[in-house]
Amino acid sequence: MQRLSKLIAAAGVASRRKAADLIRVGRVRVDGRPVTNPALEVDPSTSKVEVDGRRVEIEPKVYLLLNKPAGPLSTASDSRGRQTVLDLLGDRAERLYPAGRLDADTEGLLLITNDGALTYRLTHPRYQVEKVYEAEVRAHPRPEAIHRLREGVVLEDGPTGPARVRLLRKKKHTSLLELTIHSGRKRQVRRMLKAVGHPVVALRRTRVGTLTLGDLQPGQWRELTDEEVTLLRAEAEKKAARTERTAKAKRD
Repeated sequence: MQRLSKLIAAAGVASRRKAADLIRVGRVRVDGRPVTNPALEVDPSTSKVEVDGRRVEIEPKVYLLLNKPAGPLSTASDSRGRQTVLDLLGDRAERLYPAGRLDADTEGLLLITNDGALTYRLTHPRYQVEKVYEAEVRAHPRPEAIHRLREGVVLEDGPTGPARVRLLRKKKHTSLLELTIHSGRKRQVRRMLKAVGHPVVALRRTRVGTLTLGDLQPGQWRELTDEEVTLLRAEAEKKAARTERTAKAKRD
């Protein structure tokens, strides 16, 4: 069962707030009967929902895990005709979009879905979902640089949150670092590392929440299992509850 306003929004007809307005003014019918309660619970698999006489088509939810190679844009379309991550999936009937973004020159884990609610949970800072990156950087970071990353770095658009940082290995002229962050500001990891004096040579995202790349090669993708989707949702909700408890404790 699903709330009527949420179901209409999930079908792409309107935002949830606009969907609720459509319902309240009587423009929505369920199984031929007009309804005015946005919170009405309906079964999307059996109920016929219409808005202004047109049936609402409920797409099944799709969850694809892509190992994004460098190059494609993390967007559903591009006005300049450049390659996007959706081009890597072949022909699909569903309206899909990336859950968050990776820079064009960044590789790694990207979830592609039509589940707006899960996308919100994965990308909104309040849910504190971890994103893990492996960054090859120039030179060998000193302890002071690592400390700055762990404390948070002041960028031109404000300070970042603290990052967990591990030095994985050193090469002759570069180092491989693992960084774990919760937010996802534009080119954040690259800007953080540049700010501490170690520009990125190559960057790859290896984990989002409970999802990992496994043995997927760049450009390959697979469907998530039901268990993976459930775990991903559960972790986001758990993080949100913990954040709310912390905020309430501070208020009290």
